[in-house]
Amino acid sequence: MAEKELKVDKKEVQNAQEFTQEGPVFNPDVDIYETEENLVLIADLPGVQTEDLDIDLNENTLTINGHVKKVTKGTSVYREYECGDYKRSFTVSSVIDQNKIKAELKNGVLRVVLPKAEAAKPRKIQIRTQ
Repeated sequence: MAEKELKVDKKEVQNAQEFTQEGPVFNPDVDIYETEENLVLIADLPGVQTEDLDIDLNENTLTINGHVKKVTKGTSVYREYECGDYKRSFTVSSVIDQNKIKAELKNGVLRVVLPKAEAAKPRKIQIRTQ
């Protein structure tokens, strides 16, 4: 099951003394689904461009950091959408082939493909007769 292979950290980024970034930081909404070959993570990162997105894998922790550049054309009359950056971390187990992780950002939607290691893929066990 996916719960065993990818631990989702749902904690808000709150610790102000360790985090020196100006403005709010949001946890992006994420969907994770599993196929026979991969785990696929889909994250909503509206306003983030490829050059403003960092995905790091360090000591089995996959971290997504997205920066939104503020667009200031004219005077804001009414605003419901608050600009801020995105940060989310996941613990990746040994079931994932960490050297083959791939990511794609398109229209503010990040898709990260985490291939399963060969040992973790389902397989049919042959039964021999004697």
